[in-house]
Amino acid sequence: MIFWLASYPKSGNTLIRSMLSAYLFSEDGKFEFSLLKNIKKFPDFGVFRNLGIDTSDEKEVVKKYIYVQQEINKRDSNTIRLLKTHSALNDINGYKFTDLKNTLGAIYIVRDPRKVVLSYANHSEISLEESLNRLTNMRTIGGINDAQNQSVTHVGSWASNYNSWKEFKKVDRYLLIKYEDLILKPEETFISILNFIYKISNAKLVLNKKKLKNVLETTTFEYLQNLEQKKNFPEAIKAKDGKNITFFKYGNKNTGKNLPYIINDTLENIFQQEMKELKYL
Repeated sequence: MIFWLASYPKSGNTLIRSMLSAYLFSEDGKFEFSLLKNIKKFPDFGVFRNLGIDTSDEKEVVKKYIYVQQEINKRDSNTIRLLKTHSALNDINGYKFTDLKNTLGAIYIVRDPRKVVLSYANHSEISLEESLNRLTNMRTIGGINDAQNQSVTHVGSWASNYNSWKEFKKVDRYLLIKYEDLILKPEETFISILNFIYKISNAKLVLNKKKLKNVLETTTFEYLQNLEQKKNFPEAIKAKDGKNITFFKYGNKNTGKNLPYIINDTLENIFQQEMKELKYL
């Protein structure tokens, strides 16, 4: 069944995918970009097209979410399929994003929106004002006309995305991971992720300490930044000049503390409830 790695964009999903792919899909725990292919995104145009779905019709894509997940689970009936998504867990045009027949559990990765707004601006080559607009409004990303030809994803706002995935708390299939904890205490946080996955899967985690050590050493921000400089990051998007936009750019330098007052104040006012809940305020 499917195990979701869900988050709003630029919140640490790639870091968790890197750590999990290195631990679960390598022999030694040493991370390489090629390992990310083991944890694919959803929705993904390629998968939908292979199943004969017209991806130029957004309504048809949404309508087929559950069907595609069923097909994924049929192919991997004896394994857990980890999938990344930036989609909110909302009904769209009366159709569900997923259901408990296809989902084993969900890990939700959240990041202080004051950090997200800066990272998103860099990633998308937009102003902080436009980045703020994207975080605070219900919206989609991607689509058939997207420059990167990425599948349409109904992300919602930063708050609606975060709140929607709490639905899995009701059935005890939910783990909340703060990006900041992953940075400040990576070993403890990553072990909690592994424990959750194995527990929900009714399996016992026998921790491979050598692999864990290698995972932690090869997924630091500095290591990933150097790796991107040496090798092209396969998921990097193109800038207007055709060059790749640096993905691993700010790291711990992005503290979210030097934002213009109006940006900072707007985020704290609009997301006050969620930021207090997450102890960001």
